[in-house]
Amino acid sequence: MQTREGHEGTGPGAITPDGCAVELYERLSVGDEPEVIAAAAPEGARILELGSGVGRVTHPLIERGFEVTAVDESAEMLERVRGARTVRGSIEELDLRERFDVVLLASFLVHTGNVELRRQLLDACLRHVADGGFVLIQREGEDYHTNVPRERVDPNGFTIRIASVEPVEDGVNSIRAEYVFPDVTWTQTFRARPLTEEQFEEALGEAGLKVDRYLTEDRTWVKAVPVQRC
Repeated sequence: MQTREGHEGTGPGAITPDGCAVELYERLSVGDEPEVIAAAAPEGARILELGSGVGRVTHPLIERGFEVTAVDESAEMLERVRGARTVRGSIEELDLRERFDVVLLASFLVHTGNVELRRQLLDACLRHVADGGFVLIQREGEDYHTNVPRERVDPNGFTIRIASVEPVEDGVNSIRAEYVFPDVTWTQTFRARPLTEEQFEEALGEAGLKVDRYLTEDRTWVKAVPVQRC
């Protein structure tokens, strides 16, 4: 697969087209994502996870009784997923010809620097959500692009650092992240477009979605529903 423009990763092991290191994501711990999703989703819901990676969120959801279909473009990522149906392919071209109770678009994918790609990602969400279902979207925090450099030490003993944010084109920044372990360092450089709440909601509206409610105090997790079916 061809590396995406403006995306690059360094470090040992396989690197995906968007610069993600497979071995790195096997080491990263999951945050509060499973709790947020489980609190919003109906018991036993069928969840379509777009961009599952190695299954950091997938596996806790399965343990909570959800039926997960995990989609990723990287075969190396999907090889690490256990207990879920897996589909290899790009999110923007996905058409499973079935619908799900919950469609999950996490990992700040809605902030892609490419406006057309963002529209295609949201179209894929709408295409796969069932009547009465909803889409869960993870947004960037308010100061994601401005509170730089910043870092945090994970309880497991490694450092996650946002080292730099540099403008590269109108409304798009190049972000360099570093993951420093005692034995190895990985980096990822990628492009992202910061979105105000108004811009985010406008993008949803263009795709036929609307905010039902913000799920977290920091408003980074959003429940969105189809406009024509709400």
